Amino acid sequence: MTIIRELQKNVEKQLKDEKNNRIVIIYGPRQVGKTTLVKTILQKYPNKSEYFNCDYLDVQEKFSYKNAHNLKKLVGNLKLLVLDEAQRIKNIGMTLKILSDEFPKLKIIATGSSSFDLSNKINEPLTGRKVEFRLFPFSFREITKCKNEIEKNREIERVLRFGSYPVAILNDDTKAEFLLKELAGSYLFKDIHLFQYLRKPELLGRLLRLLAFQIGREVSFNELSKKLGIDQKIVQKYIYLLEQAFVVFRLPAFSRNLRKEISKSRKIYFYDLGIRNTIIQNHNPIDLRDDVGALWENFCIVERLKYLEYSEKTTNQYFWRTTTQKEIDYIEEDQGKLKAFEFKWNESKKTKIPKEFLETYKNSEFKVINRENFEEFIGK
Repeated sequence: MTIIRELQKNVEKQLKDEKNNRIVIIYGPRQVGKTTLVKTILQKYPNKSEYFNCDYLDVQEKFSYKNAHNLKKLVGNLKLLVLDEAQRIKNIGMTLKILSDEFPKLKIIATGSSSFDLSNKINEPLTGRKVEFRLFPFSFREITKCKNEIEKNREIERVLRFGSYPVAILNDDTKAEFLLKELAGSYLFKDIHLFQYLRKPELLGRLLRLLAFQIGREVSFNELSKKLGIDQKIVQKYIYLLEQAFVVFRLPAFSRNLRKEISKSRKIYFYDLGIRNTIIQNHNPIDLRDDVGALWENFCIVERLKYLEYSEKTTNQYFWRTTTQKEIDYIEEDQGKLKAFEFKWNESKKTKIPKEFLETYKNSEFKVINRENFEEFIGK
């Protein structure tokens, strides 16, 4: 089963631009498909490209800064060079800068599993020399491109249970559950555990469980710190690391100083529901769950983020709530215009936009997203 990644066209467009020789950086968690993506692109450069897995020590040594004078032997007359898991190379930023300066016609792709690791090493040396992309688990559009409506409906429920990592999409339910346990148990967080500022790694699992049970709800750092018995600053640092490792992302509160608006709060969602459900050990069918509303909300928002990213659209994303408990699930701000959305798994439920929001932001749009119209929302 071959699934074409939407990001591929964006990367290839950058590589074909002869006037702009910026290095392509692809971020994404482990086992999300970065290697498969770059090897697919490599096939379009037969005999003129080279792939290096930087997890290997000999590759790290060959591309280290101290061996920069030998790079000509490795690069030769290549048109495309790929460094997979490039953060493993010591002084990778300087190595990439030298490659860019000395071989201006060479196209370079560097991938990394953790943005806090690779980006910290390349930001300064590659200022103005790089373009960055993010690869997510499969989008719903990618996995249902050739499927009919009945198959799509089945796929919605499966993604809500098992997520859309390749290990889930390309295997049956039993094997997907087993592989997700392996992924969520250690492999996905490997880079976090290696990160030098992680002082209490045993708390990571407990924090993730708390976050997993709170999707769709506001998250209090103070409450989390009390439950974990640690300082708020440590909680915030761990959440930051989870964001940089593409495990979770936050949605801030929207406010333009309306007196009753909540402004200093956030919701936290998971990039993949299979990982979230594995953390709480619940892959039960949808009709046996009491969290389907939260799953649907998380699914719609993350699929929207994938669409915006791959379409290279820039917007600001928020949720909205007042002290009187009036709220809106998701808001996008684009060039000063507001679009508000509510997510409802149960299509029969009536939903109205809060009067306070409508009176304050008169030119805003409002829409309820359910199973009948969600494909338009995620960029059909």
